[in-house]
Amino acid sequence: MKIAVMGTGGVGGYFGGRLAAKNFDVSFIARGGHLAAIRRYGLRVESAKGNIHLKHVKATDKPKEIGPVDYVLFTVKLADTESAIEAIRPLIGKDTAVISLQNGVDAEPLLSEKLGLEHVMGGLAFIAAVITAPGVIKHTGTMARVVFGELDGTRTKRAETLLNAFREAGVDAEISDNIEKAIWEKFVFLVALSGVTSVTRKPIGVLRADADTRALLRAVMAEVAAVARAQGIAIDDAFVDNRLAFADTLPPEMTSSMHEDLERGNRLELDWLAGAVVRLGREFGIATPANAFIYAALKHRAGGEKD
Repeated sequence: MKIAVMGTGGVGGYFGGRLAAKNFDVSFIARGGHLAAIRRYGLRVESAKGNIHLKHVKATDKPKEIGPVDYVLFTVKLADTESAIEAIRPLIGKDTAVISLQNGVDAEPLLSEKLGLEHVMGGLAFIAAVITAPGVIKHTGTMARVVFGELDGTRTKRAETLLNAFREAGVDAEISDNIEKAIWEKFVFLVALSGVTSVTRKPIGVLRADADTRALLRAVMAEVAAVARAQGIAIDDAFVDNRLAFADTLPPEMTSSMHEDLERGNRLELDWLAGAVVRLGREFGIATPANAFIYAALKHRAGGEKD
């Protein structure tokens, strides 16, 4: 079984690293100083679930050097999605499955359009992990979970094979028979966490304890749920309150990757999170004032400008 990780950032580096540490045939696609460090020193993963140092790693910035694989873990930033799809074409063989572990709800339709529906599985990752130095991935906390599945809900051999690989590597993994709904359910909370932590520059503990920012979290989630329902996704009426209760269980210092990107002056995934909710709300005639506020407040920093 051959696996390629397209985008060796926090998500791809962590899950790909776990698989490689169990001797699965994993090739990492990276670029710049991060790639150079991986080639010279290997890939390090720092985690409360166990540190990894992979001294000899297959790493390249040219997918053509890898050739066709069985699975592609597609983990690039959302702004790089279209260019990355073109880049991975040499990885696609007759039976290759591409699993996006990105944020947002746009990846699967775009991958299906460009590569063919038969090559795409839906997926999502629950993890806080970032590149802290070239060649080094830092996993914060202990949550590191993958959910994936066929877009039509069937349980296939290729899904089972990948599930067994993840579990052998010590990854909490699950096959979903309704991956589209699972993606949207994550999106409801992700948009709120990313948007409100970024616009306030505060972690979840502060936000959930204050009545006004707690109300803002709920308003953002309610708007996303309304947009999901307009697209035929059966989000339960109680789901938003359940997610708010879930927020109460998180470590108080927890923040979002978009907040981290904002602090570091990196590009933001704003257009694919709050921005996507505003866009879809307009298409379906649904008011999204909370998301529109977040989008307007952050749009001038979306390109990566620093204070």
